[in-house]
Amino acid sequence: MKKRDLIQAVALHTGLSPKDAAKAVEGTIDVILANVAKGEVVNLSGFAKFAKIKRKARMGRNPATGATIKIPAKTVAKITALKGFKDVALGAAPAPKLNTKPAAPVAKKAAKPAAKKAAKKVVKKAAPKKKVAKKAPARKAAAKKRR
Repeated sequence: MKKRDLIQAVALHTGLSPKDAAKAVEGTIDVILANVAKGEVVNLSGFAKFAKIKRKARMGRNPATGATIKIPAKTVAKITALKGFKDVALGAAPAPKLNTKPAAPVAKKAAKPAAKKAAKKVVKKAAPKKKVAKKAPARKAAAKKRR
């Protein structure tokens, strides 16, 4: 799922317009990025934890030569999936139900019952059934054992 697909799904699920859903999704991402950049931990309970982690300098080993090397200190981004997300992803808990039908405007709802009544008046006549010829019964002589 790409970002635009996510925005479309949020719009359908929440009943927001696609523009409002885009603002909500992009605003959420911007707030998470800004707070993590400041060094704060963003914890969306039941979903994920976003953090900026500072790693200390340490000694490591070159796997090709076996020589010890010094690994410099660095800052990394860390995203941890939380229990609620893991349960749904692994099938231990049911996934939330999404509203995938677009919200119909009020004007269309009033027109639907009239269309249904008109559709009910048109009755299709079923084609006459064809007669099926009966097959001859299977011969029992072939099934008898030969002596």
